[in-house]
Formats: sequence, C-alpha cells, structure tokens
Amino acid sequence: MIGGLVALQVDPNIMSKLAGERMSVVVTGTNGKSTTTRMAATALRTQYTVATNDGGDNMDAGIVSALNQHLDAQTICLEVDEMHVPHVMDAISPTVLVLLNLSRDQLDRVGEINTIERRLRAAVAAHPETIVVANCDDMMMTSVAYDAKNVVWVSTGGSWSNDATTSPRNNSAILHADGDWWAAEPLEDGREFRRPTPDWWVDDDGLHGPDGLSLPMHLRVPGRANRGNAAQAVAAAVNMLVSAEDAVRAAESVDDVAGRYTTLQLDDHEIHLLLAKNPAGWQEALNMVDRTADSLVISVNGQEADGIDLSWLWDVRFENFSDTAVFCSGERGTDLSVRLTYAGVEHELIHDPLEAIRACPPGRVEVLANYTSFRDLFRELRHLTGAGAGTADDPTSRDH
Repeated sequence: MIGGLVALQVDPNIMSKLAGERMSVVVTGTNGKSTTTRMAATALRTQYTVATNDGGDNMDAGIVSALNQHLDAQTICLEVDEMHVPHVMDAISPTVLVLLNLSRDQLDRVGEINTIERRLRAAVAAHPETIVVANCDDMMMTSVAYDAKNVVWVSTGGSWSNDATTSPRNNSAILHADGDWWAAEPLEDGREFRRPTPDWWVDDDGLHGPDGLSLPMHLRVPGRANRGNAAQAVAAAVNMLVSAEDAVRAAESVDDVAGRYTTLQLDDHEIHLLLAKNPAGWQEALNMVDRTADSLVISVNGQEADGIDLSWLWDVRFENFSDTAVFCSGERGTDLSVRLTYAGVEHELIHDPLEAIRACPPGRVEVLANYTSFRDLFRELRHLTGAGAGTADDPTSRDH
C-alpha cells in the first residue's frame, strides 16, 4: 500500500506501465466487490498466474501495489472502487469489466449514485473492446452497460430496488413486476429501457449459462447475494478462457473474504461475523443470518466512514427474529434500538459489541456490524482468540 503511494508520486503513469498488455478483469459495484474478485481470481488461477488485490485495497495505491508485487503474473484481476474505474480502465484497458450493482453507499452521499452511473457509462463507451459482464437485475448497472458493444448479461436475483425508482437516463419511472423491470417512458432514441434477457442466471439448483449449460453450485460463503457474485465471477472467468466447470469449482472453494464470514471461538460462544456497509448490503446480510443461532448481535456505528445519517435504518427490514436472542450495540445502538422496537423485535441494548457478545447465552452467535464497528470488533476478537491480526485480509487494512 505504502509502496503504491510512493510509486504513484514518482511516476503518475506507473499503473499503465505495470499492467502492460496483460489480460485483465476489473470488478466494481457498491456491494460484493471483494467476494467477486476473490472468486474470479481463484478461477483464473486454474489456468494462469494472477496479480490481484483481492484483499480489498481498491483505490489507486492498492492497485499499483498489487501490480508491482506480481510483475510476472500472466493475468490481472482487480477490485476497483466505483469512482476510480474510469481512469483505471484508461490505464489498463481491461479485457473484462464486471458490473455488480449500484446503490447509495451512505445516505449523506445519495447524490453520488447518478454521478457514478454517468461516469461508468462514459468509461464503458470509451472502451468498446472491453467485454462487460453486467447484472441485468440491477437497473443502474444495466443503464451503464446498455449500449456496450460486447455485453454479457447475468441475472443475480438481486432484491434491493429502493434506489432504482427512476431511470438515470431520462428520469422515467421504473416499474417492477415478477422479477422484471422497465421504464415507463422510452429512451430519447425511441428504444425501450428494460431488463435484458440474461445469458447467465443462478437459482437454487445451480448456475445456468449459454448453450444449455447447467452446473450445480454449492458455495461455502452464505447468502443469495453471493450466488449472484459467483455467477458474475464465473461469467468473467469464462470470457478469460477458463472453463465454466473449473470456474464454478473455484468459486465453491472460497470461504472467507477479508474476515467478513469468519467464525471465531471466544469462551462458550461460537461467533460468526457478517459485514454490511449500506442499506442494500444490510438487507442481504440479514438474509444471511442463521435463524437457528442462539443469539444475534447487531452493531452500528455512525462515524464518517459509516455515514453519519442513519435514517436508512428505517429502509431495512429487521422483522422476524422472534426465536433468537437479539442484542443491539455500537455507538449508534440507541438509534438501532428504536428501529428494532418499531419492528417488534425484542432486544437488549449493550453499547459495547464485545460485551454484548459476552452477554449472549452460550452457543452460536451471529454478529452483523457496519464498517467501523466490524473493523474494531474484528481486531479485538482476533487479539482475544489468538487468531492473529494485520494480515492482508484484516479489514483494518482495507480502503473504504
């Protein structure tokens, strides 16, 4: 990371020089970047050596550092922050661009979503040779890729649509029904703006693709969102000449990404950690919570990196935890407690997340936390359990 900062100061064009002419994959989106990048990089390793930043340092310095550490790698697979994608694409001319999803990252930055969509759309237009693997269930990313010369549509089964109410192209209302979506008004050129027919899609049985391809897929990471991430990772790898079978097996082998699916043992508690950084991420993470666990600790901070305005808590469905002991914690635990009360969730408020875990009955504890709360708690737990800290997968080392 420090090496990347120094290299950029010495030579602002260092990213392009380090990338050279190597085949590359760029992964971007509000949620799922690290997991999808890890899956795609693992798939690429079945055929190539790979330079990657799949530990999560997804801005310029982290990208340069990853490239510099793997100068002899045959291919590149990079997680890239959405705002950095245009100049990263200019620097490395990626073979494949993976577009996951686009939603408000923090309520106090809600205006950025349309700005990001326009910048990503312009970047795609500037690189017509790039194969775009886009989530057709996400209206914003569909808009980004709608005019791409080489586009592969993937249905991920995404469910968050609170940020997809109007078209970024003409402000037309977006209508939703039975897994489909479309704009009420046509585009300026008369075309309909509608969910494309997917080339790849995922369901409970497995992954389905072109030419009747159907493969079972049993992931080690939880949740429906990660099945969608895996589908896009496999589609990207296939367009890098990896077989679909090898790519699926690679995705199935991924079990931990930057600590966010880690299980740790502390005294008589088996702790399973989940990270959520924004409203869409919270809804998906809540779907990952094991309802058979003995307890659930939900921890929310309100630091700048988390977003200070937490009124989005009211957009997230916290209901249906009647059979689980629920504890709320964090710097903004009181705000969370009010939301849980209105959701009819019985709970106890303990502001210190670690003390909340210790107050849980013995057994399995699901912990769901936002960015800084997860970061600080993960650091404490690794210290207390002797699991080590400061590795590349330590979320304290990640770019936000």
